[in-house]
Amino acid sequence: MMKYVKVGAFIHAIHSYNRFCHFESKPHLGFGSLDSQVRASVGIFWDLDNKPPKSFPPYDAATKLKKAASEFGVVRFTVAYANRQAFSYVPPLVREQRKERKALTLLEKSGVVKVVEPYICRVCGRRFYSNEKLVNHFKQIHEREHKKRLSKIESARGKMRVKLVAKYAMKMDKYKGAVRDVLIPKAGYVLADELKRAGFWVRTVENKPQAADIALRNHLVDVMDKRMVDHVVLVSDDSDFVEVLKEARLRCLKTVVVGDSNDGALKRIADAAFSWQEIMMGKAKKEAVSVVGRWKDRDVLKRLEWTYDPEVEKKLYYSEVESDDSDGFFSGEEDVGASVLKENAGAWWKLDSHSG
Repeated sequence: MMKYVKVGAFIHAIHSYNRFCHFESKPHLGFGSLDSQVRASVGIFWDLDNKPPKSFPPYDAATKLKKAASEFGVVRFTVAYANRQAFSYVPPLVREQRKERKALTLLEKSGVVKVVEPYICRVCGRRFYSNEKLVNHFKQIHEREHKKRLSKIESARGKMRVKLVAKYAMKMDKYKGAVRDVLIPKAGYVLADELKRAGFWVRTVENKPQAADIALRNHLVDVMDKRMVDHVVLVSDDSDFVEVLKEARLRCLKTVVVGDSNDGALKRIADAAFSWQEIMMGKAKKEAVSVVGRWKDRDVLKRLEWTYDPEVEKKLYYSEVESDDSDGFFSGEEDVGASVLKENAGAWWKLDSHSG
């Protein structure tokens, strides 16, 4: 009998544990995983329409964001969505830098200002004592060479295309690294290229209202459905993502919001929240360690909770008792109990009088 009760209680405990989450992010982990050292998977979802890196260089902002997110676990997804207008936008800081560069170039050309250290071409290493000569050199030689390489790759097919990509890979990377400091892009400030260089998967959507929000939200839900992440880092202040954050919490995913709105709706729902200033200063990276520690303590306590359901326990107990009675385990005990009740059916004072 005791063996059956223990087995039934153990099965009920397993069912209670499985009901705790909407789904288990790692279904292969059981009770032995409470002390497991497996690191969580983290996904970064960036709403560039709502939160572009206006005050910071895009590459630096993206790398600092990844470093802060890596304290929560292994960063496996880094995606950013925006429409075409977001990539053509130029922040005031970048515009000011371009104006200063243009004014300095004019002073160098007129001979008013002379540079002490020469400008060095990062592709071929040649030196120039004016920025205008460096730009002309870069356009006439290296930009033309780059366009020729791209045309060869586009016209090739099959194995030949693979060979050309491998052949020109180092030269093309070197060109991309140098062109950022020499040539001013025709549109924007190479936001997409800088984010890609930092390891982000950048997606451009149509210039329609809420197009980027819908695409990012669908991508996030798809990742949650496939159980690919344990923690979600959302870079946005847009309240349209409130419902998807609630859905993530129902599925037992931890949520982190990065934005500038201190009392925003997203930060009130998320498990943790940081500002861009905290990300860039490294404060978020330090605080993430203590946040993860609190999450682990809370998860252990929740997993060790014993949830008591009277109806389930009653059904479980009586089903076990009935099965035992059918085998005759308690027939003798019930007869003894009935005879004792019959003998002691009298009132208590009559019992005392007989005993006297």
